[in-house]
Amino acid sequence: MIRIGIAGFGKIGQLRYQILSQHNGFEVVSILEKNPETAVPPGVFRAKTFKDLLDQDLDAVIICAFNDVLAEYTLEALKNNIHVFCEKPPARTVKELMKVSAQYLESKVVLKYGFNHRYHYSVIEAKRMISEGKFGKLISARGVYGKAGSIDYDKNWRNYKKVSGGGILIDQGIHMLDLLRHLSDDEYTVKHALVKTLFWNIEAEDNAFILLEGEKGAIASIHSSATQWKHKFLLELTFENGYINLDGILSGTRSYAPETIKYGLREFEDITWAMGKPQEHTIWFENDHSWQLEIEEFYNSIQGFQKVENGSIDDAIKTLSLVESVYEYNS
Repeated sequence: MIRIGIAGFGKIGQLRYQILSQHNGFEVVSILEKNPETAVPPGVFRAKTFKDLLDQDLDAVIICAFNDVLAEYTLEALKNNIHVFCEKPPARTVKELMKVSAQYLESKVVLKYGFNHRYHYSVIEAKRMISEGKFGKLISARGVYGKAGSIDYDKNWRNYKKVSGGGILIDQGIHMLDLLRHLSDDEYTVKHALVKTLFWNIEAEDNAFILLEGEKGAIASIHSSATQWKHKFLLELTFENGYINLDGILSGTRSYAPETIKYGLREFEDITWAMGKPQEHTIWFENDHSWQLEIEEFYNSIQGFQKVENGSIDDAIKTLSLVESVYEYNS
């Protein structure tokens, strides 16, 4: 049984606790939550500090805290030879993350980051379809990930740069950038970007418009927005031989649902009937087991059954570097 602690018991920390409690390989023994109004489950030790959390004879820790302590907590756990699962973003800056990377390379423990979207069934299926090769080379990608904010969005800690490192891009758009890297198996350079605060009275951005070029030649445009009003997730991938569109994604609120893949192969050889309207197929996904699949990979990595395939330190550095490149482009 892997003795595990949770640092941060907000919405995500509580969700992680539920998943861990359902897993036969983990025992949650301690939780760090600094808000006195937030209760922890009966029988679980309530830590007052992160050191206090680690001192409870832990094998592993899940870090769901504010962004300004993610790198610090991860570094401290690694120094104590404790396996780490850290939520995204991996840090506020690449400089912070490189200190973690250096410590990790000297350790013998597992380090995994929570790029949860990779475990959605639509993404898994899209990755499989692309890997088969029948769609050919990626030509372009167009992604929109937008939300409505909330009535108190301007007061959310995520919009204070000192705490979060940025705004909607590092909070939500980072998922879209990670999926682009993951599905295309490519790395990207920022060719143009506009990072703007267009509506909310906040110091961080509420919109990011990004134009990217991949090493393999694909062009991608990404829009990360906190002014979409109707929640939207859409990633359109155009290949030499067809297209794959990931439209919608299942979440706890189901506000981005339904989750589908729409795909088709080009048919302009039949110029009379098929050009511009190829036969299109839709796959619907009704279940979200992404949180369970993610924890299962963490468990298997600790047990030595597999390496971290999704959310590795390499993924974290490259995706955060892309986010940072967008911010630097606008500095």
